[in-house]
Amino acid sequence: MLICRTKKEWLNCRDQMEGNGSIALVPTMGALHQGHLQLAKQAKADHDQLVMTIFVNPLQFGEGEDYDHYPRQEEADIEKAKASGVDVLWLPSVDDIYPRDPAVTVRVGKMSERLCGRHRPGHFDGMATVVMKFLQLVRPDAAYFGKKDGQQLAILTRMCEDFHLDVAVVGGETVREEDGLALSSRNVFLSEGERKEAPLLYKTLQKGYERFRQQKESPVKTEREVTAELSERITASIDYVELLTYPSLEPSDENDTDEQLILAAAVRYPQARLIDNVIFERE
Repeated sequence: MLICRTKKEWLNCRDQMEGNGSIALVPTMGALHQGHLQLAKQAKADHDQLVMTIFVNPLQFGEGEDYDHYPRQEEADIEKAKASGVDVLWLPSVDDIYPRDPAVTVRVGKMSERLCGRHRPGHFDGMATVVMKFLQLVRPDAAYFGKKDGQQLAILTRMCEDFHLDVAVVGGETVREEDGLALSSRNVFLSEGERKEAPLLYKTLQKGYERFRQQKESPVKTEREVTAELSERITASIDYVELLTYPSLEPSDENDTDEQLILAAAVRYPQARLIDNVIFERE
Protein backbone atom coordinates (compact mmCIF):
# COMPACT_ATOMS: atom_id res chain seq x y z
CA MET A 1 0.00 0.00 0.00
CA LEU A 2 1.31 3.43 -0.94
CA ILE A 3 0.85 6.31 1.52
CA CYS A 4 0.57 9.89 0.29
CA ARG A 5 0.51 12.86 2.61
CA THR A 6 0.81 15.94 0.42
CA LYS A 7 -1.15 16.99 -2.63
CA LYS A 8 2.06 16.83 -4.67
CA GLU A 9 2.70 13.24 -3.59
CA TRP A 10 -0.86 12.32 -4.44
CA LEU A 11 -0.76 13.89 -7.93
CA ASN A 12 2.45 11.99 -8.70
CA CYS A 13 0.78 8.80 -7.53
CA ARG A 14 -2.36 9.52 -9.58
CA ASP A 15 -0.25 9.85 -12.72
CA GLN A 16 1.19 6.38 -12.08
CA MET A 17 -2.33 4.91 -11.69
CA GLU A 18 -3.40 6.15 -15.11
CA GLY A 19 -3.98 3.31 -17.53
CA ASN A 20 -3.90 0.58 -14.90
CA GLY A 21 -7.62 -0.06 -14.71
CA SER A 22 -10.61 1.41 -12.95
CA ILE A 23 -10.29 3.44 -9.75
CA ALA A 24 -12.59 3.42 -6.72
CA LEU A 25 -12.56 6.04 -3.95
CA VAL A 26 -13.59 5.58 -0.33
CA PRO A 27 -13.46 8.97 1.45
CA THR A 28 -13.33 8.79 5.26
CA MET A 29 -12.55 10.90 8.29
CA GLY A 30 -10.52 8.10 9.84
CA ALA A 31 -11.07 6.25 13.12
CA LEU A 32 -11.77 3.37 10.78
CA HIS A 33 -14.22 0.67 11.83
CA GLN A 34 -15.69 -2.36 10.12
CA GLY A 35 -18.19 -0.20 8.26
CA HIS A 36 -15.38 1.65 6.48
CA LEU A 37 -13.48 -1.57 5.85
CA GLN A 38 -16.54 -3.28 4.38
CA LEU A 39 -16.91 -0.35 1.97
CA ALA A 40 -13.25 -0.72 1.03
CA LYS A 41 -13.65 -4.44 0.36
CA GLN A 42 -16.77 -3.81 -1.72
CA ALA A 43 -14.97 -1.13 -3.74
CA LYS A 44 -11.90 -3.33 -4.22
CA ALA A 45 -14.07 -6.19 -5.48
CA ASP A 46 -15.68 -3.88 -8.03
CA HIS A 47 -12.58 -2.06 -9.30
CA ASP A 48 -8.91 -2.56 -10.16
CA GLN A 49 -7.47 0.14 -7.90
CA LEU A 50 -8.67 1.44 -4.54
CA VAL A 51 -7.92 4.85 -3.05
CA MET A 52 -8.93 5.73 0.50
CA THR A 53 -8.67 9.23 1.93
CA ILE A 54 -8.52 10.10 5.62
CA PHE A 55 -9.32 13.74 6.27
CA VAL A 56 -11.19 15.32 9.18
CA ASN A 57 -12.90 18.12 7.30
CA PRO A 58 -13.21 21.34 9.35
CA LEU A 59 -15.74 22.80 6.92
CA GLN A 60 -18.45 20.34 7.94
CA PHE A 61 -18.21 20.95 11.71
CA GLY A 62 -20.30 23.75 13.17
CA GLU A 63 -19.68 25.90 16.20
CA GLY A 64 -19.65 23.82 19.37
CA GLU A 65 -19.29 20.51 17.49
CA ASP A 66 -16.55 17.96 18.04
CA TYR A 67 -13.92 18.80 15.40
CA ASP A 68 -11.10 19.11 17.95
CA HIS A 69 -12.18 15.96 19.75
CA TYR A 70 -13.03 13.81 16.75
CA PRO A 71 -11.10 10.53 17.22
CA ARG A 72 -7.82 10.38 15.32
CA GLN A 73 -5.85 7.12 15.28
CA GLU A 74 -3.53 7.27 12.31
CA GLU A 75 -1.28 4.29 13.02
CA ALA A 76 -4.22 1.94 13.57
CA ASP A 77 -6.00 3.33 10.51
CA ILE A 78 -2.98 2.66 8.29
CA GLU A 79 -2.86 -0.98 9.38
CA LYS A 80 -6.61 -1.43 8.87
CA ALA A 81 -6.52 0.18 5.43
CA LYS A 82 -3.64 -2.05 4.37
CA ALA A 83 -5.43 -5.18 5.59
CA SER A 84 -8.64 -4.28 3.69
CA GLY A 85 -6.91 -4.06 0.31
CA VAL A 86 -6.41 -0.30 -0.09
CA ASP A 87 -3.84 0.41 -2.81
CA VAL A 88 -3.26 4.08 -2.01
CA LEU A 89 -4.00 5.82 1.29
CA TRP A 90 -4.00 9.61 1.10
CA LEU A 91 -3.82 11.56 4.37
CA PRO A 92 -3.79 15.23 3.32
CA SER A 93 -3.38 18.15 5.69
CA VAL A 94 -5.94 20.93 6.05
CA ASP A 95 -3.53 23.28 4.26
CA ASP A 96 -3.38 20.91 1.30
CA ILE A 97 -7.15 20.80 0.89
CA TYR A 98 -7.80 24.41 1.91
CA PRO A 99 -4.62 26.39 1.08
CA ARG A 100 -6.64 29.57 1.67
CA ASP A 101 -10.13 30.43 2.84
CA PRO A 102 -12.43 29.03 0.14
CA ALA A 103 -14.13 31.73 -1.90
CA VAL A 104 -16.33 29.22 -3.72
CA THR A 105 -18.05 26.26 -2.04
CA VAL A 106 -20.83 23.84 -2.85
CA ARG A 107 -24.18 24.97 -1.49
CA VAL A 108 -26.74 22.24 -0.91
CA GLY A 109 -30.30 23.47 -1.30
CA LYS A 110 -33.58 21.93 -0.15
CA MET A 111 -32.12 18.49 0.45
CA SER A 112 -30.19 19.87 3.44
CA GLU A 113 -33.23 21.47 5.07
CA ARG A 114 -34.51 18.26 6.66
CA LEU A 115 -33.10 15.50 8.87
CA CYS A 116 -29.54 16.30 10.04
CA GLY A 117 -29.26 19.41 7.90
CA ARG A 118 -31.93 21.18 9.90
CA HIS A 119 -29.97 20.65 13.11
CA ARG A 120 -26.45 21.12 11.68
CA PRO A 121 -26.59 24.25 9.50
CA GLY A 122 -23.77 24.34 6.97
CA HIS A 123 -22.74 20.73 7.60
CA PHE A 124 -23.76 19.38 4.22
CA ASP A 125 -22.33 22.38 2.38
CA GLY A 126 -18.96 21.59 3.96
CA MET A 127 -19.31 17.87 3.31
CA ALA A 128 -20.27 18.35 -0.33
CA THR A 129 -17.44 20.84 -0.85
CA VAL A 130 -14.73 18.48 0.39
CA VAL A 131 -16.15 15.50 -1.52
CA MET A 132 -16.21 17.62 -4.68
CA LYS A 133 -12.53 18.42 -4.09
CA PHE A 134 -11.63 14.76 -3.67
CA LEU A 135 -13.62 13.76 -6.75
CA GLN A 136 -11.75 16.36 -8.80
CA LEU A 137 -8.34 15.37 -7.42
CA VAL A 138 -8.78 11.59 -7.48
CA ARG A 139 -10.96 11.35 -10.63
CA PRO A 140 -12.38 7.95 -9.65
CA ASP A 141 -14.75 5.81 -11.64
CA ALA A 142 -16.84 5.26 -8.51
CA ALA A 143 -17.04 6.64 -4.97
CA TYR A 144 -18.39 4.62 -2.05
CA PHE A 145 -20.39 5.91 0.94
CA GLY A 146 -22.30 4.15 3.71
CA LYS A 147 -26.10 4.10 3.83
CA LYS A 148 -26.09 4.85 7.56
CA ASP A 149 -26.00 8.54 6.61
CA GLY A 150 -28.78 8.25 4.06
CA GLN A 151 -29.06 12.01 3.68
CA GLN A 152 -25.37 12.34 2.81
CA LEU A 153 -25.63 9.55 0.24
CA ALA A 154 -28.70 11.13 -1.38
CA ILE A 155 -27.09 14.58 -1.53
CA LEU A 156 -23.85 13.31 -3.06
CA THR A 157 -25.72 11.26 -5.65
CA ARG A 158 -27.71 14.35 -6.63
CA MET A 159 -24.60 16.56 -6.62
CA CYS A 160 -22.84 14.28 -9.10
CA GLU A 161 -25.93 14.22 -11.31
CA ASP A 162 -26.43 17.98 -11.20
CA PHE A 163 -22.77 18.74 -11.96
CA HIS A 164 -22.57 16.02 -14.66
CA LEU A 165 -19.66 14.33 -12.89
CA ASP A 166 -18.59 11.12 -14.58
CA VAL A 167 -18.52 9.06 -11.40
CA ALA A 168 -20.83 6.42 -9.96
CA VAL A 169 -21.94 6.98 -6.36
CA VAL A 170 -22.33 3.62 -4.63
CA GLY A 171 -24.04 3.07 -1.28
CA GLY A 172 -22.78 0.38 1.08
CA GLU A 173 -25.03 -1.38 3.58
CA THR A 174 -24.84 -0.27 7.20
CA VAL A 175 -22.62 -2.51 9.30
CA ARG A 176 -23.91 -3.21 12.81
CA GLU A 177 -22.84 -4.68 16.11
CA GLU A 178 -24.52 -7.94 17.10
CA ASP A 179 -27.12 -6.00 19.10
CA GLY A 180 -28.03 -3.81 16.10
CA LEU A 181 -26.13 -0.62 16.90
CA ALA A 182 -24.76 0.93 13.72
CA LEU A 183 -20.97 1.19 13.75
CA SER A 184 -19.75 4.75 14.18
CA SER A 185 -16.46 6.40 15.08
CA ARG A 186 -18.38 8.31 17.75
CA ASN A 187 -19.58 5.18 19.57
CA VAL A 188 -16.39 5.31 21.67
CA PHE A 189 -17.81 8.38 23.41
CA LEU A 190 -20.83 6.51 24.79
CA SER A 191 -20.87 5.68 28.48
CA GLU A 192 -21.52 2.09 29.54
CA GLY A 193 -25.18 2.83 30.22
CA GLU A 194 -25.62 4.75 26.98
CA ARG A 195 -24.01 1.95 25.00
CA LYS A 196 -26.46 -0.57 26.48
CA GLU A 197 -29.52 1.43 25.42
CA ALA A 198 -28.19 2.79 22.08
CA PRO A 199 -29.33 -0.25 20.03
CA LEU A 200 -32.91 0.77 20.85
CA LEU A 201 -32.58 3.54 18.26
CA TYR A 202 -32.50 1.10 15.35
CA LYS A 203 -34.93 -1.33 16.95
CA THR A 204 -37.49 1.43 17.42
CA LEU A 205 -37.06 2.58 13.81
CA GLN A 206 -37.57 -1.00 12.64
CA LYS A 207 -40.72 -1.28 14.71
CA GLY A 208 -42.02 2.00 13.30
CA TYR A 209 -41.29 0.89 9.74
CA GLU A 210 -43.11 -2.41 10.25
CA ARG A 211 -46.12 -0.64 11.76
CA PHE A 212 -46.18 1.87 8.89
CA ARG A 213 -46.17 -0.94 6.31
CA GLN A 214 -48.62 -3.27 8.03
CA GLN A 215 -51.15 -0.76 9.37
CA LYS A 216 -50.91 1.75 6.50
CA GLU A 217 -50.29 4.58 8.94
CA SER A 218 -49.70 8.13 7.80
CA PRO A 219 -46.08 9.35 7.84
CA VAL A 220 -46.94 11.94 10.49
CA LYS A 221 -48.46 9.32 12.80
CA THR A 222 -45.44 7.07 12.37
CA GLU A 223 -43.08 9.94 13.18
CA ARG A 224 -45.04 10.78 16.33
CA GLU A 225 -45.20 7.19 17.53
CA VAL A 226 -41.49 6.55 16.98
CA THR A 227 -40.63 9.82 18.73
CA ALA A 228 -42.81 8.93 21.70
CA GLU A 229 -41.37 5.43 21.96
CA LEU A 230 -37.78 6.69 21.78
CA SER A 231 -38.54 9.26 24.48
CA GLU A 232 -39.73 6.47 26.76
CA ARG A 233 -36.91 4.01 26.03
CA ILE A 234 -33.69 6.05 25.88
CA THR A 235 -32.15 8.90 27.86
CA ALA A 236 -30.77 10.76 24.82
CA SER A 237 -32.46 13.89 23.53
CA ILE A 238 -34.15 13.46 20.15
CA ASP A 239 -33.11 15.73 17.29
CA TYR A 240 -35.65 14.38 14.84
CA VAL A 241 -37.68 11.47 13.56
CA GLU A 242 -38.77 11.89 9.93
CA LEU A 243 -40.31 9.70 7.25
CA LEU A 244 -39.53 11.05 3.78
CA THR A 245 -39.29 10.02 0.15
CA TYR A 246 -35.90 8.67 -0.88
CA PRO A 247 -33.66 9.89 -2.36
CA SER A 248 -35.46 13.21 -2.92
CA LEU A 249 -36.02 13.72 0.85
CA GLU A 250 -39.47 15.24 0.52
CA PRO A 251 -42.62 14.68 2.63
CA SER A 252 -44.40 11.59 1.40
CA ASP A 253 -47.80 11.60 -0.31
CA GLU A 254 -49.65 9.56 -2.91
CA ASN A 255 -48.20 11.62 -5.79
CA ASP A 256 -44.56 10.76 -5.04
CA THR A 257 -42.39 9.45 -7.86
CA ASP A 258 -39.62 8.06 -5.62
CA GLU A 259 -39.77 4.29 -5.30
CA GLN A 260 -38.29 4.29 -1.80
CA LEU A 261 -38.94 5.87 1.59
CA ILE A 262 -36.60 6.56 4.50
CA LEU A 263 -37.49 6.53 8.19
CA ALA A 264 -34.58 8.27 9.91
CA ALA A 265 -33.72 9.57 13.36
CA ALA A 266 -30.93 11.30 15.25
CA VAL A 267 -30.41 11.39 19.02
CA ARG A 268 -27.91 13.19 21.22
CA TYR A 269 -26.07 11.91 24.24
CA PRO A 270 -23.79 14.29 26.16
CA GLN A 271 -20.69 13.20 24.21
CA ALA A 272 -22.09 11.51 21.09
CA ARG A 273 -24.73 12.10 18.45
CA LEU A 274 -26.11 8.96 16.79
CA ILE A 275 -27.99 8.64 13.51
CA ASP A 276 -29.73 5.68 11.92
CA ASN A 277 -32.40 4.87 9.36
CA VAL A 278 -34.45 2.29 7.55
CA ILE A 279 -34.66 2.66 3.76
CA PHE A 280 -37.40 0.59 2.18
CA GLU A 281 -39.35 0.07 -1.01
CA ARG A 282 -42.71 1.77 -1.44
CA GLU A 283 -45.60 -0.67 -1.82
